[in-house]
Amino acid sequence: MIDLRSDTVTRPSAGMLAAMTSAPVGDDVYGEDPTVNRLEETVAGLLGHEAALFTTTGSLANLLGVQALIPRGGELLCEASAHVVRAELGGHAVVSGVTTRTWSAPAGQIDLEQIRALIAPDLGPYFVTTSAVSVENTHNFGGGAIQHGYDALADELESRGIPLHLDGARLWNAAVATGRTLASYAVRASAVSVCLSKGLGAPVGSVLVGSTELVREARVWRKRLGAGWRQAGVLAAAGLYALEHNIDRLAEDHANARLIAEVLADAAPGSVKPDQVDTNIVVADLSVTGKTVAEVVAAARTEGLLLGGIGATQLRVVTHLDASAADCRAAAETLARLLKG
Repeated sequence: MIDLRSDTVTRPSAGMLAAMTSAPVGDDVYGEDPTVNRLEETVAGLLGHEAALFTTTGSLANLLGVQALIPRGGELLCEASAHVVRAELGGHAVVSGVTTRTWSAPAGQIDLEQIRALIAPDLGPYFVTTSAVSVENTHNFGGGAIQHGYDALADELESRGIPLHLDGARLWNAAVATGRTLASYAVRASAVSVCLSKGLGAPVGSVLVGSTELVREARVWRKRLGAGWRQAGVLAAAGLYALEHNIDRLAEDHANARLIAEVLADAAPGSVKPDQVDTNIVVADLSVTGKTVAEVVAAARTEGLLLGGIGATQLRVVTHLDASAADCRAAAETLARLLKG
């Protein structure tokens, strides 16, 4: 099977497994796992922050980061299809008492005018106050879109004294596609999450970065939520291997996604705009074909191709390190035939 449902489906390579089995470990709840400590120091350095915390998932890293920025009853602003508000099961409200309001823009983009209109100042004990703004870069449901206007938003928030949360699950992709350093994005935000188990191919894990104080508080809450772990160095070693070997190669995934988009645009005109495929995610609008995601996904499975969707007519295709250029071309040709048929 060629699995293009997500970049989370990758499996550890032989080199990554070797790094995991040879990793020196200790009890991370005591702060004594040397491999976890090295991973946290490495990611903090790459992103230009003081400290970092290794977590099981990106959702947990986001939860801890947002909670550290926003008091109970405070408000987070984000785009309407952002992962923090659409795909984290209401955790920010349920666990942290955080409310949200959203703006909506094509490809999940930053809309500075909408954000300015949404920001609520502190008006005393009558209205909720905007405590932080979250940006997802790249934007998952926006088709892997790189966020434009990021620095302008950061400048605006800095002038207002409002912290920025960066959901950088696929920040690696944004950096590779634009040529910007990771730190140039991350230092603009007070809390940043990055994922090791998506494009970088580690089997599990995300990292939250921020100030020493923010990470100290997040570490307490990680334990309080039952997410402390012991000899986690075997997993941290996978993350370190991924950072060393799998960042630059993300450009291959981007090229494969563009190839798929071009084939689909030819097969089903209007379904995809290849020049808007920034990174490794292709979202095709099947409404122009008269087909639904469910029927295309089912037909593709019978031909050895696994796909997913983000709605009745929005098909999502995600390239990754376990799908070669030949795999992606074969998948594109199969999908093109199904859309034409």
